[in-house]
Amino acid sequence: MSALTRTDACCTPSRDTHAAAPRPVEFLPRGREVAGPASHVDEVLVPAGVYDMGDSSGDGYEFDGETPVHPVRLAAFFVDAVPVTNHRFAAFVANTGYVTASERLGYSAVFAAYVRAPREAVLPSTGGPTWWLDVRGADWRHPHGPQSNLEGLDDHPVVHVSYDDARAYADWARRRLPTEAEWEAAARGGRTGSRYPWGDELQPDGEARCNVWAGEFPHAAPDAPFESTSPVRSFPPDDRGVYDMIGNVWEWCADWFDPAYYRSSPVDDPTGPAQGRLRVTRGGSHLCHPSYCNRYRAAARTGAAPTAGSSNLGFRTVRSAEVAL
Repeated sequence: MSALTRTDACCTPSRDTHAAAPRPVEFLPRGREVAGPASHVDEVLVPAGVYDMGDSSGDGYEFDGETPVHPVRLAAFFVDAVPVTNHRFAAFVANTGYVTASERLGYSAVFAAYVRAPREAVLPSTGGPTWWLDVRGADWRHPHGPQSNLEGLDDHPVVHVSYDDARAYADWARRRLPTEAEWEAAARGGRTGSRYPWGDELQPDGEARCNVWAGEFPHAAPDAPFESTSPVRSFPPDDRGVYDMIGNVWEWCADWFDPAYYRSSPVDDPTGPAQGRLRVTRGGSHLCHPSYCNRYRAAARTGAAPTAGSSNLGFRTVRSAEVAL
């Protein structure tokens, strides 16, 4: 176990230290006529049932609050088979004219090794981890900075989206963000207690099953298969047909983050604390590695500022099974 002591030390950067956070835009009404066609949504049913939630393997950080393991009873829901991609997010923006928080703020956080920007676009350090840089002109269209673009990245997860951005997209798509309990139930892949959707081994029989850091963080291995994000469906799905729940990009959940919440979480369809400072993010990203942070597990949890945008933070959506598109 590493000496990691901050919930956001490697996973997502501290936010909005250079300027006041942009005011969130008003969410688009559900059922609006401009919503995307249902036929474009590739989704998988997670059946109703009782699921064990929490870390049963002793892998978690105590300060993340992954224990105690506790039952949750969930109604059936549909989950996106893949994270929301640049292609799908671009359709939302084209249809609505939506402007993301990073675009309004004028900068976003990029992993230092990925930055594609002139020196003057990199803002002064505010004392966070040295591998995160706030870069002017970094946003979902320019994931590594103003000298990058989305060429060849249509089927990669969208990044540099805040919680409010993800909510706005979900409203447009007549969907919603998953609760933390729903996300974990989907990430279990129909299994009970395993570390990953496919079992307990990160690379069964030496086969990579997710996009996590290749090398000793923060130094990438020269033969790393991806520089940063990977196309969705680059790795096998779980037994239900869901892809990329582990690694690639962190995913927003609807809940506020509270390390103590599991001690009092209700059994039936828990929706998290009533208030908080951070929103739950789940699944780990391409920056996760056992040499520093092992939050790329089904039970792992952390939080990020709702106004955050970074080069490893995206989302997927869900809908309740009884709600028609």
